[in-house]
Amino acid sequence: MEQTIKHHLTDDILMGYAAGNLPEAFNLMVATHLSLCDACRAQAESYDALGGALFSQSDHENVALTPGSFAATMAMIADGPAELPPARRAVGSIFPSPLQDYVGGDLDCVKWRSIGMGVKQAILPTTRDASARLLFIPAGTAMPDHGHNGTEMTLVLQGAFQDEDEYFARGDVETADSDLHHTPVADIHADCICLAVTDAPLQFEGLIHKIAQRFARI
Repeated sequence: MEQTIKHHLTDDILMGYAAGNLPEAFNLMVATHLSLCDACRAQAESYDALGGALFSQSDHENVALTPGSFAATMAMIADGPAELPPARRAVGSIFPSPLQDYVGGDLDCVKWRSIGMGVKQAILPTTRDASARLLFIPAGTAMPDHGHNGTEMTLVLQGAFQDEDEYFARGDVETADSDLHHTPVADIHADCICLAVTDAPLQFEGLIHKIAQRFARI
């Protein structure tokens, strides 16, 4: 049974997702959260419906097709696979389907890389306008104190973490910007696994953390 999700996506992010204006990494974050959160999924569907209604009411001219374009499109459809491959969704899996597509499976398929203090990460392949990574944080471990040059979104997939007075468990999303300087700490009861996306490098204090930042590409 999934724990009740208390921290959701912002309206700006959901509207950007519906409009197709987000970087690939943020689209992955939204799609993964929507797989876990009924409330945000319903809100996203309402924005999709609104966008469709606005488009249908807008003035737009018909565009003539180039010669042979219809035939070429039908040929591409005919040459495609007869049916889509089944989704890789195992009972008890940690990763929702959108994330499994990027990893190539579930947790056992992740190629972790150590970044110190027992923390591991796996950078996911996305466009360069933003980055997406999986983070493994041992139970009770504090992440280095840091600020933000842009937006950072963190989705909990396993375990939980505490940040100031807020507690984030599976399905919860923390959205941080340049106004937030924080030190998240993984809950002592279980290792924490998160999906984190950023559109700018984080801000770390101290030479050691800055050197580690370049190594870890955070």
